[in-house]
Amino acid sequence: MAVQLQMLGTGDAHAKHYYNNNGLVLSPDYTLLIDCGTTAPAAIKAAGRSFLAVDAVLVTHLHDDHAGGLPELSLQLTQTGSRMTLLAAEALDEPLRESFLKNRPDDTRYPRSLDEAFDVKLLKPDIAYVLSAEITVKLIRTPHIRGKDSYSLLLNSNIFYSADIIFQPELLLKLVRKHGVSRIFHECQLTGKGVIHTSLHQLLSLPADIREMISLMHYSDEKPMYEGKTDEMTFLEQQTVYPL
Repeated sequence: MAVQLQMLGTGDAHAKHYYNNNGLVLSPDYTLLIDCGTTAPAAIKAAGRSFLAVDAVLVTHLHDDHAGGLPELSLQLTQTGSRMTLLAAEALDEPLRESFLKNRPDDTRYPRSLDEAFDVKLLKPDIAYVLSAEITVKLIRTPHIRGKDSYSLLLNSNIFYSADIIFQPELLLKLVRKHGVSRIFHECQLTGKGVIHTSLHQLLSLPADIREMISLMHYSDEKPMYEGKTDEMTFLEQQTVYPL
C-alpha cells in the first residue's frame, strides 16, 4: 500500500452535513491522525476504522473542531490500556493541556491529564521529522487567529496541508516554485471575505498552475452549491481514500 490520505471529515466548525476537518495519513507501517475534533470519534467509526490503529495524532491548533475530540480519544485509549503519541508544536504545549482540561467531561473515567493517555512529543517548526519509513512532517507556522499559534504541514516534502489559515499567496507560490510542492490540501471558506480563513474568491485569484494542485477542504454545508464553480480546484470528499 502506498501512502494514502483519508479525510474523516471535511467540514468547517459549523458544518452539519460534514464531520470536522480531520484526516488520516495511511502507510503500511504507520497511521497519522491530523487533528482530532469533536466529531472525530463518530467520524472514525463511520469510516470503519479505530483509534486503536492510529500511531500518532498531530494537532495543528486548538479550536474544538481540531482538538475537541482529544478527551474522548483519551478515554478509549485508557479503557484499552493503550497509549498514543501526540505531536504538537512547542508553542502549543501549555495551551493544549489547558484545552484538554476544558473539554474533559467531569467524569472519573476520563484521564485527568494528557500524559495519562498520550506520549506528548513537542516539535519545532521548520524541521522535518521522520515519523516512519514513508512519512515525514514539517510544521510551518501560519496565521489564523491573532495571538493564537497555528501550524500548517509539509508532508513528505511535496504536499502542503493547511491548517485554518489566512490567505498566504506568497507562501503557496514559494512552496510550489522553489520547494517542489506538487499537491495542496487547502481549507476554503466558500462564502464571504476571508478574514481568519482563506476564501474561495482568494484561492481563485491564484495562477492556474497553482489552482490545479489544490484540493479544497474545511468547507461549509453550502459546498454542493459550489461544485463546478472552483475552476481547476477540486473538493476533497470525507471518507474517500486518496493516493498521495
